[in-house]
Amino acid sequence: MKTLHTALTALALPIVLFCAWWAFSVANPSFYFPSLPKILGQFPETWGLDMWVSDVFPSLLRLFASYALALALGVGLGMVLGLSRRIRLTFEPVLEFLRAVPPTALVPVVMLFFGIGDVMKVVVIVLGCFWPILLNTIEGVRSVDEVLSDTAATYKVRSRSRLVHLTLRSATPQIFTGLRQALSIGIIMMVISEMFAASNGIGFAIVQFQHQFSIPEMWSGVILLGIIGYLLSQGFGWVERRSLAWYYGLKASGENGR
Repeated sequence: MKTLHTALTALALPIVLFCAWWAFSVANPSFYFPSLPKILGQFPETWGLDMWVSDVFPSLLRLFASYALALALGVGLGMVLGLSRRIRLTFEPVLEFLRAVPPTALVPVVMLFFGIGDVMKVVVIVLGCFWPILLNTIEGVRSVDEVLSDTAATYKVRSRSRLVHLTLRSATPQIFTGLRQALSIGIIMMVISEMFAASNGIGFAIVQFQHQFSIPEMWSGVILLGIIGYLLSQGFGWVERRSLAWYYGLKASGENGR
């Protein structure tokens, strides 16, 4: 019963917004803002199997590859910077400077070095995903319980075991926070990278529809991005809940013990 109530609560606002959009678009038809029934009616024809093969799947493959690369780089470098105060202080000015540069501003620069192919798009997405993963990993490593660290050192736990079972495990909740932020940024950077001199991808298709004044098809692409983003977020939440079951269990037991 509680699960049903939670599901209904979560669906209430989307249903209200969907009905409001439907009513407003039907009552106020516009060439640039077509009615929602017209957009939805165009959706199956626009995003058929051919479009999935030529545009959607390449976009998702680039997103997943870039996300995995940003994960490896962000967690790896974040562990090093979080564990060593000297290295962190040495690189901190450079990292702060690079972090302040919006990834979107680097798209033309990346195009100069890597051209307009898939490598350019992957680099752009990695630049967007890298920073939240790196910064959250550093904070997670720095927030490891000092008592646990001292205890592990006292009992002469091997460095590798201490790194994996204490430092990395303790930092995992914070790392997942960075991964969640990076996922939404990655989708944004995926679309932006495909709008610059691209030959396929969801962003490329949306721009082509706009150039051809195929407005319902363009809006259907926007809706498709929203659906993909929602499904990826739900999938990430599923992985997060199972990966951090021990953390949520400890947190729940601590709250119940108060």
